This record gives sequence, structure tokens and C-alpha cells, in this order.
Amino acid sequence: MDRLIYIAMTGAKHTLGRQAAVAHNLANATSAGYRAEEHRLRAVQVRGESLPTRAFVVDASVATDFTPAPLRQTGRVFDVAIQGPGWIALALPDGTEAYTRNGSLELSANGVLQTRNGIPVQGSGGPVSIPPDNEITIARDGTISVIPKTGSPNAVAAIGQIKLVNPPEQDLARGADGLFRLGDGGAAEADGNVALAAGFLEASNVNAVDQMVNMIALARQFEMQMQMLRKAEENDRASSQLLANR
Repeated sequence: MDRLIYIAMTGAKHTLGRQAAVAHNLANATSAGYRAEEHRLRAVQVRGESLPTRAFVVDASVATDFTPAPLRQTGRVFDVAIQGPGWIALALPDGTEAYTRNGSLELSANGVLQTRNGIPVQGSGGPVSIPPDNEITIARDGTISVIPKTGSPNAVAAIGQIKLVNPPEQDLARGADGLFRLGDGGAAEADGNVALAAGFLEASNVNAVDQMVNMIALARQFEMQMQMLRKAEENDRASSQLLANR
């Protein structure tokens, strides 16, 4: 009977974790560039001389769905979307790099190109600074060009280039901040094949209907596991009564 308790108890615990992941996906169903999170459970044998037939349910891995999402046009100068595979590199305060598909960018008070959360975008030689009083264009390869609003209208100057990378998906790990990093903590090489679409944003790849169905299925699964625990308690009580009557 204790085998039943092991499986039901740990299964219920990790089912709650999967429900939290589905809820997080639903909360980000409209977040630009978001990649859905998936949890996979498996059975692990309990180690010990007297426990050869017992098994735990564990959350074996947290995977990410890297399926591309549709692009939507915004017409905003600082909105960019990755076309196909690839990532936008960000310069973190600790000197490392992180990667995102959310191309909703803005300028800081000092003219630094950054995310909505204030993280500078990594350029070919560090964060990209844009001088004031200029019209901005972002090319397909991430090159940022400016045209002065005063003076010669043909004085186009390239002032930097957004670093675009495309590391293997299996090498990427999602951080607590929602950004992706290389598993070894290094920096990915720039990839000239990654292309941007200016004036567009990539939608979230979360399928809200699928996630709602998953949430319902997980709720039923949790209830089934709790029923198994109640049944184990009933069996234990019945066994105790039988032994008491002997």
C-alpha cells in the first residue's frame, strides 16, 4: 500500500508544479516573443535495500517550445522581430549576455537602446548609443542608421549594429528573469544569417486553448491522485480493523 502512497503523493506535488507552469504560459499569452514552457514528469526508483519496488514521480526536465510565432506589424521605429531562427543579444549588468525574442525596444534617457525592462541591447562593440535629433532606421541585418533632422537630409550614417545570434536551441537555458542564456555562461557568436523585420513584433507562441485544456486535464489528474491517497487511507483503516478483530 505504501507504493500507492509514494506514487500518488509525489505525483500530486509535481502536478501542482505543472499547473503553475501552465498558468505562467497563459499569463504570457500576449507577451511579445515569449516561448512556452513545458514540464516533463517521469518515475524514479527509490533507493534503499528495503525499498526496491517503490517509485517517486519527479519533474525530470523543464523544456521550452521554440516554435516560431506570427509577426504583427506595429509601425513603431524601435520595434523589431526576428524572422525565422535567432535571438537578440542583451548586455547584462554583470558583463554577460542574455538572449530574447522580444524586440520591443526603446531609448533610455542617455540615448542607449534597451529593452522595456531597461537592459541595454548588445551591439557589435558593446551597448548601442543613439545621438539625439536623428531619424532612426534599423536594417534587416540589425544595422542602425541615423539621418540628422537638421542639415543635409542625405547624410546617412551607420552608428552601430544589433548583435544577432543563433546558438543551438539545446544549449540555451531559461533564467528566472525569462531571458535565455548559454548553459556554459559564455557568449554566442554573431550570426549574419539572422534577419530582423523593422516595425514588427513577434507574438507569443503560447496556444491559449491548448493551455486551458492542459489546465483542466491537470486539475483532474490532481484530483485522481488525491482520491488514490484517500483510498490508501481507507485501506489502511480497514486493515487495522481486521487485525484488531483477530
